Amino acid sequence: MNQDVIRDARKLGVPKMLLLGLQHMFAMFGATILVPILVQSYGLPLNIQTTLFFAGIGTLLFHVCSKMKVPAFLGSSFAFLGGFETVAKMPAYESMAAAEKLQYACGGIVMAGLLYLVLALLVKVVGVHKVMRFLPPVVTGPIIICIGLNLAPSAVNNASTCWWLALVAMVIIIACNIWGKGMVKIIPILLGVVGAYIVAIIAGKVDFTGMKEAAWIGFQPFITDFGGSVAKFDVSAILVMAPIAIASMMEHIGDMSAISATVGENFLEEPGLHRTLIGDGIATSLAGLFGGPANTTYGENTGVLVLSRVYDPRVIRLAALYALILSFSPKFAALIGALPSAIIGGVSFILYGMISAIGVRNVVENQVDFTNSRNLIIAAVILVCGLGFSGGLTFQVGGASVTLTGLAIAAIAGIVLNAILPGNDYEFGKDDGHNSGNLGKY
Repeated sequence: MNQDVIRDARKLGVPKMLLLGLQHMFAMFGATILVPILVQSYGLPLNIQTTLFFAGIGTLLFHVCSKMKVPAFLGSSFAFLGGFETVAKMPAYESMAAAEKLQYACGGIVMAGLLYLVLALLVKVVGVHKVMRFLPPVVTGPIIICIGLNLAPSAVNNASTCWWLALVAMVIIIACNIWGKGMVKIIPILLGVVGAYIVAIIAGKVDFTGMKEAAWIGFQPFITDFGGSVAKFDVSAILVMAPIAIASMMEHIGDMSAISATVGENFLEEPGLHRTLIGDGIATSLAGLFGGPANTTYGENTGVLVLSRVYDPRVIRLAALYALILSFSPKFAALIGALPSAIIGGVSFILYGMISAIGVRNVVENQVDFTNSRNLIIAAVILVCGLGFSGGLTFQVGGASVTLTGLAIAAIAGIVLNAILPGNDYEFGKDDGHNSGNLGKY
């Protein structure tokens, strides 16, 4: 492992740690607030302040559950967007107010979070070694690649709103990361966002209308209107939302594998996959209970880990505290929200590509043999399913529409093929002596 990495950010000093936390906050912010914005377009009043609050709380809970060891940020999950849209359009809820529809959708999210706890219990009972035999690098590597590539269209769409501005952000990030010295090399994402934002303001590309109208201090709906935000439970909404946890749990395992490969530590074994699943599940259920979206580990922040080479979880917890503070300030949130989408696109070009690169690295470091037809078939099917089912796969369960995302289909296909095809000699945790982060050899 390269000695340039920083595992204890305290030696950098408090001011630099605060900047590093701010960088992680910028990385997660655009995607996190985009989820409630998209859900609002379906006619459901999912609140941005509530989303930020539970992203912060959820991340801190996750860190507690994972023994403060895993540098992961939990932001709002895109996997559940199809579920929100389905609930909004369900004939059974046609006569309901939008706020009540949201409550039932959030009830489904609560149940989805509880499914994480079921899987965590299974992992704890049978052991992570037996579970991960179904998820060797030949499965998790291509899934990680798909995570990044599935996000790629979002990066292009955002960047296409103003290509030159996206390019400004990219150039600053690349220049800082390659030629920067000291702190400049560690915070390229933050400098890219701030630098491009200043250029956008000078060029008149920023609309501050929302910021001018927003109050400095404001409480979330679950505080001001408690009864109108608490989740309600109905079988139809649960059948729509809960199965989506299959996709998000597979993404969770993929993200944990990616973070492990990045940091050089096997987090699936210590603190343990069951602990990270518990943290993610509790964060999701708690958010849903009070009117927030499901949480998920964020690939954007994994990309920041790759670029900054600062692996201290304390920095992520600072980002969580920033999210909590922002959730009480509509004006400051509006200031960040006014960030042109082109800048988010430019940053995403780098971060999303990094995620896929981590997947490739996971496959290479674990010496997956692609001259073996078995491995080649598994990887091929995962990649085609993950990228081909761009709109997911929708089917009926008890009269309700259930949609599996492309990533969920890819994960299921990979797990099944790995289980039934002969020649599975994967040994979880076996290390080749070169990288303590290896999840096994195949």
